[in-house]
Amino acid sequence: MTQELSKYRYHTNLTDARLGTQVIYVTDDWFAEANRMLNPEPPVWKEGVYDDNGKWMDGWESRRKRSSGFDYAIIKLGAPGFIEACDIDTQFFTGNYPPSASVEACFSPNAEPDANTQWSKILTDSNLQGDSHNLFECLNQEQPWTHLRLTISPDGGVARFRCYGRLYKDWEKHATTELTDLASVLNGGRALACSDEHYGTISNLLNPGRGVNMGDGWETARRRTPGYDWVIIALGHPGKIEEVLIDTCHFKGNFPDSCSIQAGFVEGGTDEQLPAQSLYWEELLPSQKLSMDSEHHFRDQLKQLGRVSHIRLNIFPDGGVSRIRVLGTIGE
Repeated sequence: MTQELSKYRYHTNLTDARLGTQVIYVTDDWFAEANRMLNPEPPVWKEGVYDDNGKWMDGWESRRKRSSGFDYAIIKLGAPGFIEACDIDTQFFTGNYPPSASVEACFSPNAEPDANTQWSKILTDSNLQGDSHNLFECLNQEQPWTHLRLTISPDGGVARFRCYGRLYKDWEKHATTELTDLASVLNGGRALACSDEHYGTISNLLNPGRGVNMGDGWETARRRTPGYDWVIIALGHPGKIEEVLIDTCHFKGNFPDSCSIQAGFVEGGTDEQLPAQSLYWEELLPSQKLSMDSEHHFRDQLKQLGRVSHIRLNIFPDGGVSRIRVLGTIGE
């Protein structure tokens, strides 16, 4: 990961297909199907692989234009969100990448965009480099969006299209007594910091569904010194926690021996200050034994702490966790 991209390491990729994001219209994807560019995995190169339309490419690729114009794809986000930056990744596209691209957005939660839709520019037409990450800060960062329109001029290929930001949810319309996964990325949960992230990423913990393999989770390196590993998660909304689920799906010879959870209500400060502050948060879940490849539900074991905004999952001494669910209510 480049230094520029590392700035957005713990932001949500709103165009991740795992969140339900999908291409709903494309002008042309003759060589490579447009939804490939929403794959969360890094693009791959397959030497000597061709299909009926030409060289197989891991991304979206349109035909060579023989007239004026440009190609575009309309993308429906899995959930509305605020976008701070986008990465138009042209990896492996060398003689066939677009010279430039732009991005527009709209907020249309109840209908698909049509000819009357008002689009707002969040990235003006910008030059691209081939076989590269092309990272741009976006305009209108405080406006939530539901759909994007990626335009490439005039044609070519994009390996991955990633938009970094945070999910939007109108909590004022949410029932205060409804049991909700407050840690879910779809509800605005964010993984902020951890002790170690050797395999997988901490953001995987908050994704929908169960993990598809060990790589679709959070796993630390084998600990060779005393101590334990931990991850800090900001809930999408403060709430009273009633149940926690820890899923070690696919982790068999490398699941943690046990876990505990601390929690706190954080007002002000910065994300960088949380690791030190979290050492003194109250215990929400005392140490509990874990088992391989299993969902662990904890309800009666939880302590009543009232409303909390952040949790710290501690795993002893190391290992892998696929998902965490933090079920609670947002009422006072």
